[in-house]
Amino acid sequence: MSRMYALLIIFLLCSAAMIARAVNLQIVETDFLQDQGEARYLREVDIPTTRGVISDRNGEALAISTPVDSVWVDPRELLQVPEKIEPLAQVLGADADEVERKLNQRSAREFVWLKRRLHPDVAAQVRKLEIPGVFLQKEYRRFYPAGEVAAHVIGFTNIDDVGQEGLELTYEEWLSGEAGRKRVIKDRLGRVVEEVEVVQPSRPGNDLHLTIDRRLQYLAYRELKRTVLKHGARSGSVVVLDVDTSEILAMVNMPSYNPNKPGTEDSDGLRNRAVTDVFEPGSVVKPFAMTSVLENGVASLSTEVDTSPGTLQISGHTIRDTHNYGVLDVTGIITKSSNVGVATLSLELEPERMWDTYRRFGFGEATGTGFPGESAGVLRNHRRWRRLEQATISYGYGISATALQVAQAYVVVANEGRLRQPTFIKGALNPAMSVVDPVLARQVAAMLETVTGPEGTGKLARVANYRVAGKTGTSRKASASGYANRYVASFAGFAPASNPRLVCVAVIHDPTGEAYYGGLVAGPLFSSVVEGALRLMNIPPDDYSSLLVQAGLPSAGGQP
Repeated sequence: MSRMYALLIIFLLCSAAMIARAVNLQIVETDFLQDQGEARYLREVDIPTTRGVISDRNGEALAISTPVDSVWVDPRELLQVPEKIEPLAQVLGADADEVERKLNQRSAREFVWLKRRLHPDVAAQVRKLEIPGVFLQKEYRRFYPAGEVAAHVIGFTNIDDVGQEGLELTYEEWLSGEAGRKRVIKDRLGRVVEEVEVVQPSRPGNDLHLTIDRRLQYLAYRELKRTVLKHGARSGSVVVLDVDTSEILAMVNMPSYNPNKPGTEDSDGLRNRAVTDVFEPGSVVKPFAMTSVLENGVASLSTEVDTSPGTLQISGHTIRDTHNYGVLDVTGIITKSSNVGVATLSLELEPERMWDTYRRFGFGEATGTGFPGESAGVLRNHRRWRRLEQATISYGYGISATALQVAQAYVVVANEGRLRQPTFIKGALNPAMSVVDPVLARQVAAMLETVTGPEGTGKLARVANYRVAGKTGTSRKASASGYANRYVASFAGFAPASNPRLVCVAVIHDPTGEAYYGGLVAGPLFSSVVEGALRLMNIPPDDYSSLLVQAGLPSAGGQP
């Protein structure tokens, strides 16, 4: 009997202990059970953040992020229901065997991406399947409304939304923002049933406002593409700058690529050739050589040079003009683009003086835009110049530059001797630096206006009702065995000449056929781009005499 009472007492004591423990856990110390439950269902997840919008100068979006779903799996959980793999693979457009192989290879993991950035319809189908171990996570996908038109300037991001090219790469830290973290409670199917707390708030990326005008960008790209196709050229570039601010209004290249389809682009089409590729610019640098000649007193506007018989012998090499132009004054040398004339005058300069002029115009140094891969071009130190090299540099051989560098140099002429660094960022501080006497800059600008006149080489670069100043350039490309029969056709200039507002540089590489001169290939491209740009920017005409003739009224020169 005593044994029975002993067992009963023990049983009662055990029961009391269990009740006391239950009361303690449920009422007094709830943290333990709560922690155990949360360990099974509480998760810490990312709070996705948006990348900053890239917009043009008028607020039009050039790069914007849109929310999308990506699918990930817990291999251990999904492999417990292998019959669900095939319907999942069908929805994702994947091979079921390949999916199962991937899961088995990563079976020790808890998180494996299956497919990123799903189409909304596909995401809805995945959600409807309700497969254990299959989850959807919100991400952001970058979209580029301008597509290939602005691809080289804007660049693109990778699958993780990290900038890979262009301004997306340059301003990655500014644009990217910072993802947050939060704790949530999920059910057995991985669905969020309660948000517990924000561990770290997300910080959205900053917006980037560019100087690019999307309208001009489309215009320049359309005309460049048409010219490249017309002449069977290998590639080309167009750059348009605002004269007063050196803001880059348009920058396009061919070939291009579609940034909305990453991974399909040709690596040759990824380069922003306007800032990364250098070329020997040919005659478009003659105005800078002539600037050096005039500012150092070697010649004046009235100085005449006999270019007969159209050739010049230097150090056993022959420099040629396309024609025998005979006696030319300084302006005539630019008008006719005489290699002999500009070389003759340039050889009167001390090499250091000529080198210094070129440097002040920005040659041999990167423009400072910060664009990834920007080239500084090549301008060898004057101490290494030979006499022949000094002569060829005066007409654009032995020096190399990018299209943007040439545009920057022409802004100096158009802006009365003031140089500003080109910029992609609207509102950026961009102080002017005087590098050439304003009077001299105006004299050179007047010379350049004769190039598009009746006697000049750039007649096809004219724009109706506007005065245009500029220079043609045609250079042969160097090869391992010397200069080949491959050409770079270019035209650089500005308009309206009476009050310059826009500088444009057009460069076409390897045009085929009989037309390969800068005046014949790049001149018309310059004209069509500048004509459209002047119209879009509502810049009034300055060739009033032409307008009077069209209206049937007497012009300044007499009867129409």
